[in-house]
Amino acid sequence: MREEHNVVGVTPVLYRVDEAAEALRLSRSVVYELIRSGRLRSVKEGRRRLVPVVALAEYVALLESGVA
Repeated sequence: MREEHNVVGVTPVLYRVDEAAEALRLSRSVVYELIRSGRLRSVKEGRRRLVPVVALAEYVALLESGVA
């Protein structure tokens, strides 16, 4: 089991894909598909794919507008 090193009081600005999937209540594979299709922005840091917190809000706003 992986140990988490959370610092109290620090708000995350980047989520791992599994964390983004949990926040959106979607599967990891759906999140990867959203990233591939360009509907969900992400960044790469080394080999890691990360999703900015603001990208989650943008995606939800896109869903709410009916454009997605």
